[in-house]
Amino acid sequence: MKPYCFVLMPFGRKSDETGRVVEFDAVYDQIIAPAIEDANLEPIRADEEIIGGIIHKPMFERLMMCEYAVADLTTANANVFYELGIRHGVRPYSTVPIAGSGMRLPFDVAPLRAILYELDDYGCPEKPELARKLLRERLESCRDPSDDSPLYQLLTDVPRPDLQRLKTDSFRDLVEYSKSMKGRLRCAREEGSSAIDVIEKEIDVVDADPAIVIDLFLSYRAVKDWQRMVDLTNKMAPPLKQTILVQEQLGFALNRLKLHKEAERILIEIIDNHGPSSETNGILGRVYKDQWITAKGNGSPAASAYLKKAIDAYLQGFEADWRDAYPGINAVTLMECTEPPDPRRIELIPVVAYSVKRRLASKNPDYWDHATELEVHVLSQESEKAQAALGMALASIRETWEPETTANNIRMIRNARESRGTDCEWIQDIENALEQARQ
Repeated sequence: MKPYCFVLMPFGRKSDETGRVVEFDAVYDQIIAPAIEDANLEPIRADEEIIGGIIHKPMFERLMMCEYAVADLTTANANVFYELGIRHGVRPYSTVPIAGSGMRLPFDVAPLRAILYELDDYGCPEKPELARKLLRERLESCRDPSDDSPLYQLLTDVPRPDLQRLKTDSFRDLVEYSKSMKGRLRCAREEGSSAIDVIEKEIDVVDADPAIVIDLFLSYRAVKDWQRMVDLTNKMAPPLKQTILVQEQLGFALNRLKLHKEAERILIEIIDNHGPSSETNGILGRVYKDQWITAKGNGSPAASAYLKKAIDAYLQGFEADWRDAYPGINAVTLMECTEPPDPRRIELIPVVAYSVKRRLASKNPDYWDHATELEVHVLSQESEKAQAALGMALASIRETWEPETTANNIRMIRNARESRGTDCEWIQDIENALEQARQ
């Protein structure tokens, strides 16, 4: 039975104060996880950032009970430093810090003997094999331990906790239960909402590992069961319910249930309390966009007001993070639909184009990156480039609903241009190809 190695690090794409980006999932996949496995250990990745950074019992247990730990200090993530402090307080040894070379840190990591890894211009590991080898060797050396916690190195009289008295077998059972439950949820998403509901009935939502509850929550989203998402939110423990992730996704679900005003209230409250973001504003923009489409279909005079609010929400989200092209492409698409077209789109389209270009160069682009590039070329009336981007998007489809969303946006552009007498036959061809892909 392999010992556990707890990994303390951010998720996804993050940047430091200078704006330099790190693709942390690539760092985990190419360096950390393989090195841990090479050292004959079992990796467990901290998932508190996914669940909103709340402090919860399973996280403390893993910090204390895992025999080994790796802490990525890159970008000086506050959660990671907090966790590292706890770890150093309870474990005199077997904690290995690593960091991206050249990244700014709040203090000199040299005394911690941090392993440095190289990053390329896109924030992905460069020469990952070397860093992987160094990390494996350091973890293997921890089997003949010497103190690496500054607390125990500098204060020799500090009492050392007797972790052997803790229930290590029970801890291992809980870790395996969490892994097993997440595996079951992955399978249940293939079967549908009823299969997910069966698993929910086995869980005490209030006291369960928050990571399992969030996985359950997002599983309902994956199968488009918006009502069960709302119902599950009402069962969550208050600290988990109030996280930004849960509140954002609650707003998303309420909007899909056509409870637009309630969704708007929740999302505006997040922005008021935490500031605009590409994610929150992207969802809020969708709330207003859906109301615009409905009002326009009904001939309501409120349509133009909803369209303006949607553009403003998307634009604010894009300005909050220029690297996320999603709110940007939605803003310029809707600007094309105003009468007359919003002149700001002329300056904004190249910015969105550059944003998605950088994403496409990141070595792990997905369907939405190619779809965004497609929309940029349609907006710029570049038919040949649009056809090339269409091919890449169709080859990257994961879910059948993805091309439907893109087709709807392309249709809005076509309708707006046809109303002005522009020939849009080539745009119709792209729209038809997306429609066929979703069937």
